Amino acid sequence: MGTTTIQLKNQTAERLKYFKGYSKESYDEIINKVLDEIEEGELTDEAIKDIETALREVKEGKGEPIEKVAKEFGVRL
Repeated sequence: MGTTTIQLKNQTAERLKYFKGYSKESYDEIINKVLDEIEEGELTDEAIKDIETALREVKEGKGEPIEKVAKEFGVRL
């Protein structure tokens, strides 16, 4: 497979470094990793509807307090 050169602002290159899994990881590997995450993380219409419903229920006071949920899962806040 061939390669190409792309221009990045210095700030963009610095931001990409955040996603490095190891010091020798190439920018190609980083960009592909980020793109894979985006593609895998796309929300379906059903998921968006479920999130909207959950947010509405929380606003209506139908949710559990975070302290109660944390205690059930053994998480300290």
